[in-house]
Amino acid sequence: MGHSPTSWRIILLLVILIIVLDHALVISAHTDPQDTSALNGIAASWDNTKSKLSDWVGNDPCGEKWSGVYCTQNRVTSIRLSSFGLSGSLSGDIQSLSELQYLDLSYNNLSGSLPLYIGSLSNLESLSVVGCQFSGDIPKELGQLPKLRFLSLNNNRFTGSIPPSIGNLSNLYWLDLGENHLVGSLPVSDGINTGLDNLTNALHFHFGVNQLSGMIPSQLFKSNMKLIHLLLDNNNFTGSIPPTLTLLTKLEVLRLDRNYQLTGPVPANINNLTKLQELQLENNKLTGPLPDLTGMDSLYVVSMGNNNFSLSNVPTWFTALSALTSLYLENLHITGELPQPLFKLPAIQTLGLRGNNFNGTLTIGSDYSSMLSLIDLQDNKITTLAVSGAQYNKKLILVGNPICDQGNNEALYCKTSQQANPAAKPYSTHLNCPGLPPTCLSDQYISPNCTCAVPYMGTLHFRSPSFSDLNNDTYFILLEEDMKEAFLGKQLPVESIALDNPAFGPSNNLDISLKVFPSGKIQFSKEEISYMGFILSNQTYKPHVPGINYGPYFFIGQSYQFAEKISAPGHTKSNSSLVIGVSVGVAFVVVSLLVVFTVFFFIRNKRPKLQPHPRSPSYTSWDIKSTSISTPHLQGARVFTFNELKKVTNSFSDANDIGTGGYGKVYRGVLPNGQLIAVKRSEQGSLQGNLEFRTEIELLSRVHHKNLVSLVGFCFDQGEQMLVYEYVPNGTLKDSLTGMSICSIMCG
Repeated sequence: MGHSPTSWRIILLLVILIIVLDHALVISAHTDPQDTSALNGIAASWDNTKSKLSDWVGNDPCGEKWSGVYCTQNRVTSIRLSSFGLSGSLSGDIQSLSELQYLDLSYNNLSGSLPLYIGSLSNLESLSVVGCQFSGDIPKELGQLPKLRFLSLNNNRFTGSIPPSIGNLSNLYWLDLGENHLVGSLPVSDGINTGLDNLTNALHFHFGVNQLSGMIPSQLFKSNMKLIHLLLDNNNFTGSIPPTLTLLTKLEVLRLDRNYQLTGPVPANINNLTKLQELQLENNKLTGPLPDLTGMDSLYVVSMGNNNFSLSNVPTWFTALSALTSLYLENLHITGELPQPLFKLPAIQTLGLRGNNFNGTLTIGSDYSSMLSLIDLQDNKITTLAVSGAQYNKKLILVGNPICDQGNNEALYCKTSQQANPAAKPYSTHLNCPGLPPTCLSDQYISPNCTCAVPYMGTLHFRSPSFSDLNNDTYFILLEEDMKEAFLGKQLPVESIALDNPAFGPSNNLDISLKVFPSGKIQFSKEEISYMGFILSNQTYKPHVPGINYGPYFFIGQSYQFAEKISAPGHTKSNSSLVIGVSVGVAFVVVSLLVVFTVFFFIRNKRPKLQPHPRSPSYTSWDIKSTSISTPHLQGARVFTFNELKKVTNSFSDANDIGTGGYGKVYRGVLPNGQLIAVKRSEQGSLQGNLEFRTEIELLSRVHHKNLVSLVGFCFDQGEQMLVYEYVPNGTLKDSLTGMSICSIMCG
């Protein structure tokens, strides 16, 4: 069916009116309606938003300052909801937030898979979902985020392999996929697919505590890479350590421990890594000579025990590593007398040397380091302990040596470690109470300054601290002071920091319980928890204590129990301005529609009238084959059944109702492939005839505007007439509905 030139002029007029309306609505509202609709769709996929996000009401997230939502120029640019106690899944509506830069949903009980359409967030710079319950494959679509710099998916339940497409993220500096259930090998470029070797700007590869396997590919490492942390511990890697590893001259932390199947020799030039501070290779099957660490003056932790190195004499580098705090070389069959200068290293704290062939006389001397707290030489061949001057009075274990079989069984050093030195009580922040501590309510704790409050709590997991002596309170007192200063510097009202129960966990991380107490009040606000969680999940806070390195860490926060907040008086004014703005926009819509209706009424009266196809009042199904009007033939358009659209809109639920257009309501839906759609459903009593319905479909397919969404398909089944549009993030919902309304008038 053709249209006269006059008709096309009217269509052009419609487009112009819609464009003008676009600008009018943007001016009159605080928040882009598309963003508001997306946030409502996201909230609908969470189970407990009414209690956890009670202030997510109305239609103006930016103006009303919804908790955890931050805006720039009326667009949502940041969502920070860590530790809000949310449960449910993450809806595909997230794709509609086209200006989103930061997304932090860490420390919630969110589950299911990450939606594939998250890859359409072209402005996203940071994605953090630490400590949730997300599962399934990591979406390969993440590789489509050109601005992404920070990606932290650790401590979830992700399975499958690492997507090679992550290698496309040229701006990425932080990549943390640790503590999941990932399998397969590390992806590298192969001429067809990209790989992790392309991430030359990355500083952090954190892949520990997974089920990754295969050989560590030699092409993974390049001389122009900036990596400082390479964590591949607690996996199932096999084969040898590639020599190309030594090209990473900026590397500070290397963890390959607890793979159990790594074989072959350590690269001969490992000592090229002169900036390395932590070297952990223990619990593998490495062979060849004990690595030569000469010249690696930055090392503070060396752990290479439980491997299959060749028999070796005491290496010369034992006494040359001036920064060394901890040396673990268990069960390596090293032979010879231990040199006395080893005990004099200025920073040495722990010597874990059990299960070797150290023999002869043990001479600790009287000038040993004041930091040395443990010498574990259990199961060696030491026959004599030299006694001169002040004796070593810390923890010395010689059980299983000949010296303990020569009538010295009652000596303290010949008893088991538990008998010799009962474990000191773990560190706990001291309470500064002038009198008896107060009695707090069940949900409150006593702060170090003896006030009752609801703290923000969680656990810090340090992956490579420079110290091993957990009985030295200084490390924890200084960390408390540093964290408090950092939070105060971010304008957070923090009274005090409390740390408790430091211990090395099963993954060899240092785990410490954390409580952050509010200042001058009982509880933190939602905005403060949002910011504090973001600081910890996105590594904005890094410990800065001179002389102490706490290494890379991650934090797992607990859900925070918020008190209900009464609306502030200022909200009335904000609501009033919003009502005025919306009223202006609606008035503009009404006037525009009246003008268009008048013009079309005039044109229509000059055209011959078409007789609509007769329709019985009791008709319940539209039989396409029996009608004289043919089904529209539009490229890419799909014919939906009523049941299909009922399913994808959750039975046309009120939660999916996103507005009214023309002669019916519009519902948000998600197709099985994840595509978001808007379904325009006609109301009973306003159904068109076959000809008019087909005309509307064909006309909409010809009109194009950035805010008029594309037609996906249509449905005329079970007495229903529905149009299915794509749900586009870049337009405003009201404009799209207006376009539908005008077309309904024009075609009716």
